[in-house]
Amino acid sequence: MGGYILRRLALMIPTLIGIMAISFAVVQFAPGGPVEQVISDLTKGDRGGGDRLSGGGSELSGQNFNLEGSGSYRGAQGLDPELIAKLERQFGFDKPPLERFVSMMWNYARFDFGESFFRNTSVVDLILDKMPVSISLGIWILLFSYVISIPLGIKKAVSDGSPFDVWTSTLIVVGYAVPSFLFGILLIVLFAGGSFFDWFPLRGIVSDNFDQLNWWQKVLDYFWHMTLPLITLLLSAFATTTLLTKNSFIDEIRKQYVVTARAKGLAERQVLYRHVFRNAMLIIIAGFPSAFISAFFTGSLLIEYIFSLDGLGRLGYESIIKRDYPIVFGTLYIFSLMGLVVSLLSDLIYTWVDPRIDFDRREV
Repeated sequence: MGGYILRRLALMIPTLIGIMAISFAVVQFAPGGPVEQVISDLTKGDRGGGDRLSGGGSELSGQNFNLEGSGSYRGAQGLDPELIAKLERQFGFDKPPLERFVSMMWNYARFDFGESFFRNTSVVDLILDKMPVSISLGIWILLFSYVISIPLGIKKAVSDGSPFDVWTSTLIVVGYAVPSFLFGILLIVLFAGGSFFDWFPLRGIVSDNFDQLNWWQKVLDYFWHMTLPLITLLLSAFATTTLLTKNSFIDEIRKQYVVTARAKGLAERQVLYRHVFRNAMLIIIAGFPSAFISAFFTGSLLIEYIFSLDGLGRLGYESIIKRDYPIVFGTLYIFSLMGLVVSLLSDLIYTWVDPRIDFDRREV
């Protein structure tokens, strides 16, 4: 096992470099980079409308520029070439792409993610600031979806075809078919000051007076704010994990070794949890890395917008729209690294669930 872990760790390096290289190459051909974003803000400002440049380019606002020159960027016609050159130096685009990529990866290898182009804050500080929201959503969703869905899936597999299995499957399929964002809006209308009840808050994960509450009031306040977002996210996660568990257990229950175990006189509970469980759970464990990453990032993007939660999903989306590349590549690097590490951990869990698996005898 030690050799397998070392091979997997060594493989993470080219994999991570490949992910970043492909993303970096795609960005080079994408229109509307940070320089063009600044040019757009400046030209709007010179016409008397729009927002002035803020954040990382604030040193350029309020200056008088000669508008008789020309530029190679979209919308840069009439701007002073010296301004364009200054913007390129400020954002690091005065260097060749390969040099910028190598420098970026060297900094990322030392966990130096630089500063945001437009927020005047380091990428690490921004991520740490948004992390509590994403951790709250991700951890609770994973916990509830696995703790509830796995026992329910086992029960449905054991009672396959029974009335309990039929009506629970109906509810699960209907719940999965409903888009999460639509269900979230419905919950807001019903329970968050819409047309009916005003039982739950609409924004944030804690109240403004959170620091003034005692410990049990803080716990209640936290879960009061998290109730509607968690219910919304659980709708799809609950259905997927439950049906996957059920189908996996049904496949194992029908195999010959289960018939043999029953013929030996073992109790049904022993057959189910000592023999079937470790084989059926392998497919559930295999899906854990993607579920873990999506719960912390992409899976909560729409929910963060609907419930006004300021988490990593919203930060990443806004950074892509604004072309804030340090945040885009910084979060991509962190979550890619997390995904690779979690994937390795899931393999180690395989051996814990089923000791018969020996990764040392297989190729990476």
